[in-house]
Amino acid sequence: MDFATGIGQNIKKEDVESAVENYEKYHVHFGGDAETRKANYTDMVNKYYDLATSFYEYGWGESFHFADRWKGETLKESIKRHQHFVALQLGLKRGMKVLDVGSGIGGPLREIARFSLVSVTGLNNNEAQITRATKLTRLAGLDNSCNFVKADFMKMPFSDSTFDAVYALQATCHAPDPVGCYKEIYRVLKPGQCFAASEWCMTDHYDPNNESHRKLKAEIEIGDGLPDVRSTQQILNALKQAGFEVIWEKDLAVDSPLPWYLPFDNSQFSFSSFRTSILGRFLTRTMVQVMEFVRLAPAGSTRVASFLEKAADGLLEGGRMEIFTPVYFFLVRKPLQES
Repeated sequence: MDFATGIGQNIKKEDVESAVENYEKYHVHFGGDAETRKANYTDMVNKYYDLATSFYEYGWGESFHFADRWKGETLKESIKRHQHFVALQLGLKRGMKVLDVGSGIGGPLREIARFSLVSVTGLNNNEAQITRATKLTRLAGLDNSCNFVKADFMKMPFSDSTFDAVYALQATCHAPDPVGCYKEIYRVLKPGQCFAASEWCMTDHYDPNNESHRKLKAEIEIGDGLPDVRSTQQILNALKQAGFEVIWEKDLAVDSPLPWYLPFDNSQFSFSSFRTSILGRFLTRTMVQVMEFVRLAPAGSTRVASFLEKAADGLLEGGRMEIFTPVYFFLVRKPLQES
């Protein structure tokens, strides 16, 4: 993807700046609130990914998620290992029909399809990301086993008990209501089969009465297109309310040998994650400012870079303070006999 022309995705170039303004108004720093974001989540999340996808791919590659980190691993290696871990937890094997909820541009889907020899359907409500994902999947030679469906994960266009396994990698955090989202996943999953995910959550260390904690949470929400960041306990309760049996759950950040926020931490420099470092982000912002000035990038591009930087700062501080985790993992099962 051409980074300059990719900013804004399927938004008309002349409309990018107004799209940024409309997106910003959903968030606390611009007078918005969680209830408005939940009520308008489809518009908010689509605007976010139309504006941010090219930045994600430039800085993060084809897989838009974090992972716990082992010593000696690059960022890309940790992300790939996390995908393999999810596949192994689900017991994926040849012939299974799998659903990726919130599939982005398909990086995890392609890796899991190759690793497990399964057929994967990617569910995504963003047209531009599906177009990009379809192209990359075809180039990877996986278009015979993988496909993408444009739809809202709150109202999936699949029959009951369609899939042998479902996973979501830090995507259902965009849902306005986790119970409703998990109920849809429960519905399309075959009885006795499993759903695995890693979720973005506030931890037990988060204090809603602490102003600095609330500020960091708001930075994460605006920078990552989130209606509301729920607590790990809220997510666990939502899974149970949806009908799932919990096999196991854990915040993988707790005893990770290296912190998940390492890509943002300049005190531990790594060439493998230079573009996400403070210096790398400064250079990216400067590049975007120049491109916007000479009109290679649309007006408003620098503001997108700005709220993504705000998110990076919020994620880094939230991780250091241990009030936020993007790797709350759970493996749950749909009972063979529904009660």
